[in-house]
Amino acid sequence: MGRVWRARDEVLHRAVAVKELTAAQYVQEADRAILLARTHAEARAAARINHPAVVTVHDVLEYDDRPWIVMELVEGCSLADAVKEQGRVDAVEAARIGLWTLKALRAAHAAGVLHRDVKPGNVLLAKDRRILLTDFGIAAIEGDSTITRTGEVVGSVDYLAPERVSGANPGPASDLWALGATLYTAVEGNSPFRRTSPIGTMQAVVTEEPAPPGHAGVLAPVISALLRKDPTARPSAEEAERMLAEAAEGRRPNTARAHAPTRTHATGRQPASAPRRDAATVAEGAAGRPAAVLGGHPPEPARPAGRRRRGLAVVALTLAAALLGGGGVFGYLHVTGDGGQERSTAGRDAGESVGGIPADWRRVKDPGGFSLMLPKGWKRQMDGNQIDYTPDGGRRFLRIGVDRDPQYETSYLHLLALEKTLRLPDYRRLHLNSNTFRDRPGALWEFSWRAGANDTTRGPRRAIEQTYLSRDGVEYAIYMSAPADDWDTAREQFDAMLLGWREGRKG
Repeated sequence: MGRVWRARDEVLHRAVAVKELTAAQYVQEADRAILLARTHAEARAAARINHPAVVTVHDVLEYDDRPWIVMELVEGCSLADAVKEQGRVDAVEAARIGLWTLKALRAAHAAGVLHRDVKPGNVLLAKDRRILLTDFGIAAIEGDSTITRTGEVVGSVDYLAPERVSGANPGPASDLWALGATLYTAVEGNSPFRRTSPIGTMQAVVTEEPAPPGHAGVLAPVISALLRKDPTARPSAEEAERMLAEAAEGRRPNTARAHAPTRTHATGRQPASAPRRDAATVAEGAAGRPAAVLGGHPPEPARPAGRRRRGLAVVALTLAAALLGGGGVFGYLHVTGDGGQERSTAGRDAGESVGGIPADWRRVKDPGGFSLMLPKGWKRQMDGNQIDYTPDGGRRFLRIGVDRDPQYETSYLHLLALEKTLRLPDYRRLHLNSNTFRDRPGALWEFSWRAGANDTTRGPRRAIEQTYLSRDGVEYAIYMSAPADDWDTAREQFDAMLLGWREGRKG
């Protein structure tokens, strides 16, 4: 998009930074007008904010058929540069950086400006230890018309809040989400949601939880609070500033506990160092089926005081024409507040399904206290404590695990522990990430292996498991396995089964 020069103001005899919008040289005339309008908008946005943590804009001008912005010169580097050079930033120092960045955002919001592109590259670390927020190039200014095309997504994909990906109008909470992702990157050295493609990254932002940070220290509960999927569940700017101030002093913030998705066990028991062998056997069994999760009684989950939790109503994936070379809208799931799936338009014609589930499927109410939609011909069978549904004696099957006394704080940690005990020939992890299922913390695990002569089927097999913790403290595992050569059909069925899943009394 551009480059920044160190320059000298010959009138006031001072060093300044001059931002040159080089992209204006390579676009069509109509797009050049938009870039020019955005440059003026950036200057206006920054000029409205009077705060020592915001880079000062001195002037904007046109020269050589492109716009230039003259601004305050900051001697130092960006947070992105610091992370790249050092690997990661100390948690207490990251809290100080976050505190001043938040002060800048509060000043911007008070002036009617949303930054919309908070990321490590736009947080400057001056040599005199000042922290400054810069680059209001795509800021939304209260009262100005939006300078974007229909369907266009602007901003760095890694740091877009879920509601922005979903197409909702952003608010100050969206900048706070981006701050949380920025702080995660600072202490961990990597972006929490970056995947191999923009679409994969946007999907992770909306549907997955980041891996638990291992180096966040006192900053961990603040990051967790800022990265809540639901913008109404995030702390206010005032609350976040208090939390960051405590963390910057090396103290674990007390107010963060009301927002972090923590769980309390009545027994005080800590997560075990190995999976519960009495509840599930993960080694290859007689039927070649790694077991799902089972257990006893539910603990009492911690509830945020005085705050009603609401899930995102719509999960939508859209990409700007700039990313795809053309417009594109991908399928979405509309999930109701009680966990019931209303509709899916992804990859199906209207005549093929009802709510994303084939029209000829039926709802099965299981004695285990849940229900799900299944194709005709799938029969229930018990394998020890496991509940299976299969159409062909186990060649392809769905397994449900219900653990009423989970010993792990998160399903992600549980699956990591289970994976360590696997002894499957040619095992290969395809995917294991934390995510959100029905607005609850969960994890998705997909893998492959080679089944042996003693198994139901021989040869390559694949499996996928969605595990999550319900509001009642019960851990559910929904597991599908099938021969690799039939996986496309099995995976499509698994996705439909997840859509029709109902837990507990809703079954």
